[in-house]
Amino acid sequence: WDAGSARLLAATGFEALASTSVGYAFSVGRQDHGIPRDEMIAHVTSLVAATYLPGIADLENGFGDDTKTVAETIRMAVKAGLAGCSIEDSRDGPGEPIYEFGHAVDRVRAAVDVVRTLPFPFMLTARAENYLHGRRDLADTIRRLQAFQEAGANVLYAPGLTDMQEITTMVKSVDFPVNVLAGMQGVHFNLQDLSRIGVRRVSVGGALTRVALGAFLRAAREMKEFGTFTFVDEPISSHEISELIG
Repeated sequence: WDAGSARLLAATGFEALASTSVGYAFSVGRQDHGIPRDEMIAHVTSLVAATYLPGIADLENGFGDDTKTVAETIRMAVKAGLAGCSIEDSRDGPGEPIYEFGHAVDRVRAAVDVVRTLPFPFMLTARAENYLHGRRDLADTIRRLQAFQEAGANVLYAPGLTDMQEITTMVKSVDFPVNVLAGMQGVHFNLQDLSRIGVRRVSVGGALTRVALGAFLRAAREMKEFGTFTFVDEPISSHEISELIG
């Protein structure tokens, strides 16, 4: 969610990094989906510059409902130096959050049309957001992922699935790599089990940001409510952090 956290993850040994839009929004005191496109592109540009690792970005719904806006967002993502990004089939605000099926596919196809002109690989992830919006419709979710695959997306992602059998069914229903969200409270997936059923990529969304902010708030409440500072015994030292970020 910022350059410092990116460098710490790189020092930990990860081979690629993904941004969190909600994590960045919280870090600058705003709600999820509260960051305009130009600011988000500037932010992910700074993340790419912070490490030597390939970076992919959560670009929400492409910052617009229409296909032209989605295509322009992909072009901006490429100029930012990203190695990939994700595009959701949902929108924020009043009314129906999930795009109509045909329009959702057209939006992915518009992104793919840009990606196919590039002289280098760019990993486009197409997201089916049903489950995050309370629509636990596996059949429609799979139908959307299959259509996104046909449209040319590289990675397929339906965040919010919590049942291993449903995830297994989803993975078996498509041919392209599937991403699973493992950063949900009370859901304890592990890489071994997910790999066994064919999941190819795992992400944690804004979970690391919530972990960091949770520790921050616990420390703040200890100071405010009890006037004690025992929390200072838990973190790693400034020296260790300095060594990691280089």
